[in-house]
Amino acid sequence: MSSTLASRLPPTLHKHVDASTPPPLRMMAARLLVPASPTDALTLLYLLAQDPDEGVRDQAVETARNLPDKIAAAALRDADAPREVLGWIVDHVAESERYLELLALNSSTPDEALARVASRCGRKVAELLAQNQLRLLRCEEYLLGLLENPNLSAAVRDGIADFAVRSGIRRDEVPALREAFRRVFGEAPAEKAETAEELLAEAHEELAADREEGEELQEERRETLARRILKMSVAEKIKLATLGNKEARTLLLRDTNKLVCLAALQSPRITESEIVALSQSRTVHEEVIREIATNREWLKLYQVKVNLVKNPKTPPGIALRLVPHLREKDLKDLRTNKNVPHVVQAAARSILIKKQR
Repeated sequence: MSSTLASRLPPTLHKHVDASTPPPLRMMAARLLVPASPTDALTLLYLLAQDPDEGVRDQAVETARNLPDKIAAAALRDADAPREVLGWIVDHVAESERYLELLALNSSTPDEALARVASRCGRKVAELLAQNQLRLLRCEEYLLGLLENPNLSAAVRDGIADFAVRSGIRRDEVPALREAFRRVFGEAPAEKAETAEELLAEAHEELAADREEGEELQEERRETLARRILKMSVAEKIKLATLGNKEARTLLLRDTNKLVCLAALQSPRITESEIVALSQSRTVHEEVIREIATNREWLKLYQVKVNLVKNPKTPPGIALRLVPHLREKDLKDLRTNKNVPHVVQAAARSILIKKQR
């Protein structure tokens, strides 16, 4: 059982997932007979599905398969819900098209979990999955599952196959992708681009050497990495953005393709310090700013809120939403900040006037 995940639950729920407490207490939680928010309720079921008591485990799974609408409607769309919990519940609600829709639209649902249902879900869910271009390129199992789905229309199947091969995915053993390659490129063989796996393997070998080399040689390596990344296909850039190190992410966050930028931003390896730096960057894609501004975990960092409000790249509507959360000192600075729109300056002045009354 994940102690880290259990620690995220409110203290009042800890006893219901503690293996040392009497089974009836855990059974109550497995039946969702304890007060809990929808997301906490889902987390309880996930943890209790790993309980040492077989009866508790079976009950938790049974409850998950018959998830109450009130809990599902909120928890399955919650982007702040733990990824492992969302991934687990996909398998237990796979027969419910409505629940799968919510999970398909949730950016935190793991690609690999949706890939497990991509080949057999109904038409509406399959079309929703097909619209997510980032997932299509980030997880080949997801793409291949959709291509096998008999409920997907031929037009949509051809569309995602064409998009995949244009983005650099080459799988000659997959009929739909082989045919798409012929449609898009004809019979001419495509030049094989460097893969993310090759670059990552080489990076591991060079890590120790980098520590011993001088700054000049390290800078040369960085320039070489940038040139090599430029030549990569979109699909490989997305894989590298997801699995690569900070140096690779820094380069890929400046890519002209917004899908690549978003893949780097959504990398499970990205750190809070990187998010703080990105929130004040004036060179990143606007979609990166929007994504940061909609992530509740990142917005808990006060410096991120300040940076977003002061960043001229931030859409005014987003900045105005964050202004009331700033401290007085930052509001005073904002009044005369010529880099932000007049409406943001005016909002800061208005809040300060109200505070002085």
